[in-house]
Amino acid sequence: MQPNDLDPTGSGVVTFVNRFTVHASAEEFEKAFAETGRYLADRDGFLRYTLHRHAEDPTRWVNIAHWRDAAAFRAAVGSPSFAPHAAAVRRLGTSEPGLYVPRQYVSGEWAATEDR
Repeated sequence: MQPNDLDPTGSGVVTFVNRFTVHASAEEFEKAFAETGRYLADRDGFLRYTLHRHAEDPTRWVNIAHWRDAAAFRAAVGSPSFAPHAAAVRRLGTSEPGLYVPRQYVSGEWAATEDR
């Protein structure tokens, strides 16, 4: 994401954050999630995702995905062909999803050049 991607109207890049509590094995969850990720990567507007596991609690995970805009995200997850992927992941845990609009952006490079 670049600073010029920040659009306060919400018509630019959006971030989807989904926090999971997983009751299956890490391997099973990662496999199901990877299949879902491959499906979403082929959808129009998908930019990237990262899946993180909590450093101290192996049952807690977070997915952070970036999309070109909210409409592209909604079209992808609203497609009937997405339902089996969502169901496969939901069988393995519970989730708290949310769509977010970027409001601030700071990079290490920028921070290193700022006069403090």
